[in-house]
Amino acid sequence: MSEVNSPDPAGAEKSFEEQVKDVVEKVRPALQSHGGDVQVVGVDEDKTVKVRLQGACQGCPGAAMTMKMGIERILKQHLPDVKEVVAVA
Repeated sequence: MSEVNSPDPAGAEKSFEEQVKDVVEKVRPALQSHGGDVQVVGVDEDKTVKVRLQGACQGCPGAAMTMKMGIERILKQHLPDVKEVVAVA
C-alpha cells in the first residue's frame, strides 16, 4: 500500500502496512512466550489486516480469541482505521 501516515524516527514516512507491522512487533513477545507467533501477511485496501498464526497458535482453541481480543484490539487502539484482523493459512 502506498498510503502515507506517520513518520518513523529517521524522518521517513511509513505506509499503513508498515505501521501495522510495527504494532504487531509489540504483540509478538507475548505470543512467543507461549510458544506461538504471528506474521503480518498483508493489508487489504479496506484496511483488513491478514495475519498468519504460527507455532503453538496454529490450531489452538484460543487462537481466534487471541486474534480478536488481543491482536485486533491492540491494532485498533494504535491504528483506529484498521477494519478487522483475519487469519489466513
